[in-house]
Amino acid sequence: MSDRNEQAGREAKPSPSRASRGLKDDYVLTRTIPTRWMDNDVYGHVNNVVYYSFFDTAVNAALIERQLLDPAGSPIIGLVVETGCRYHAALSFPQDVQAAIRVAHIGKSSVRYEVGLFATESDLAAAEGHFVHVYVDRATRRPAPLPAPLRDFLTTLVRKDAA
Repeated sequence: MSDRNEQAGREAKPSPSRASRGLKDDYVLTRTIPTRWMDNDVYGHVNNVVYYSFFDTAVNAALIERQLLDPAGSPIIGLVVETGCRYHAALSFPQDVQAAIRVAHIGKSSVRYEVGLFATESDLAAAEGHFVHVYVDRATRRPAPLPAPLRDFLTTLVRKDAA
C-alpha cells in the first residue's frame, strides 16, 4: 500500500505528535514526583492518565507553596478547560519523575501551562503536555481577572528566550 503523499509526488511532513522531544532546560521550574506501584499499568509502565496527575501536581503544588492557591478557600480558582499530551518514552515505577513547568501564555483570566516529564537521569522529555486554566470566581464560576500576585508569579515562568 502506498502513501497518498507519495502518489502525489509530495514529501510527507512529520506529524505534530512526532515533534522533537523537549529538554529540561526548555522549562523554568522543576519538581520531583515519585512514581508509585499503582501507577504502572498491565504493560509495565506508568498509565497515561497518571501523566495528567503529574501535570496537575507540578502546577498546583507550585501555586500552593507560594500561597497563591488555597484549594479549599481561594475566592478565585483555576478550572481546566483544555489539555493535551505527547508521549515520547515510557516511565515506570520505581522511577522518580522530574516535572518541569513553564507558562506559554498569560491572558486576562487564563493561563496556558506547559509541562515536561523527565526520567530523573534524562534531559529529554518522556512526555510533554499542556493545560489551560481559566480563572473564575469560586461562587459564580464566572471568569475573573488573574490576581496580581498570581500574574506576577506566572510571569516568572515564561521562558524569556521563547517570547
